Amino acid sequence: MSRNRCEWALNSELMKNYHDKEWGVPQHDDKVLFEFLILEGMQAGLSWDTILKKRENFRKAFDNFDYIKIANYSEDKIEILLQNKGIIRNRLKIQSLISNAKAFLSIQNEYSTFDNYIWNFVNYKPIVNTWSSLNEIPSNTALSEKISKDLKKIGFKFIGTTIIYAFMQAVGLVNDHATYCFRYEEIKKLY
Repeated sequence: MSRNRCEWALNSELMKNYHDKEWGVPQHDDKVLFEFLILEGMQAGLSWDTILKKRENFRKAFDNFDYIKIANYSEDKIEILLQNKGIIRNRLKIQSLISNAKAFLSIQNEYSTFDNYIWNFVNYKPIVNTWSSLNEIPSNTALSEKISKDLKKIGFKFIGTTIIYAFMQAVGLVNDHATYCFRYEEIKKLY
């Protein structure tokens, strides 16, 4: 049986699988939230399909997104990562990985969890939009701008308003599945 999906997910089986199982599902695990923050930053200037294809490589290269280990990466580790053909080998993005891990730990120190910090921006309940077409979905919002500015103050890098909005969509802070998509109602039932 054919299911209606958001158009962006139709390009590959990898994208369909991501759309059907992960995108928009409310996440509360700090490790998962950190992974998505990093992956969204790595995506800057690239397609999400490219990032998904390299996701397992990122997990291996970045110690399974263990932000405690990443916060302690040395210059030698950066050089090793820059030689890894399985990931995005951009020095600024790799250096941001380390500063973001340190900032992430700082947030955990203040708020107990990153989850407490980030979900506070939406009053602990996902924003449910009612888009009927892909063209209606914004690339950023006033809220993503606010979160981006706050994260930058704390020390995050590669965390602009568009990256943050994509992060919000990915981790379910906002439900941006189109109303005709089979996942729209399924996601709503999760909160």
